[in-house]
Amino acid sequence: MITLHSLKDESRGRQARMRVGRGMGSGKGKTSGRGQKGQGARSGYKRRYGKEGGQFPLYLKLPTRGFSRVRFRKELHTINVGQIEDMIMAGALKETDTINLELLRSVGYISGKSHGLKVLGDGELTKAVHIEAQAVSSGAREKLQKAAATVTIVDKKGASAQA
Repeated sequence: MITLHSLKDESRGRQARMRVGRGMGSGKGKTSGRGQKGQGARSGYKRRYGKEGGQFPLYLKLPTRGFSRVRFRKELHTINVGQIEDMIMAGALKETDTINLELLRSVGYISGKSHGLKVLGDGELTKAVHIEAQAVSSGAREKLQKAAATVTIVDKKGASAQA
């Protein structure tokens, strides 16, 4: 219940946005806090992170350390055994299909650049399917063996080795 002694003044709870360029009496008139001439005074200007306005930026003064593999990393697309089961139940895949990167791309599961396929163990699989993948997790391998599914480990170049 609200009582007179528990009322609070909420009008000062939020600071109003400063309206700039509205006369010298406002405290933000004339140049509107942008200084004098230059790129920063123009409309549409957004200073890039790390730039210091002509001064040599700090990030270029500091030494680079280590090595980053980001540009050379080859990422594998992942699929869970439960997702394979769901796709078979939905009719997107058949039990007799060899499930590989090309098939998953053709049904629209994978789009864009891919360096391979990795099967993960989330969910359950009851169908005896044949899978060609570059990698299989240990949990997925157990579930595939329980379902009597066969897995062929295909290396990056396409040669296969039965697993």
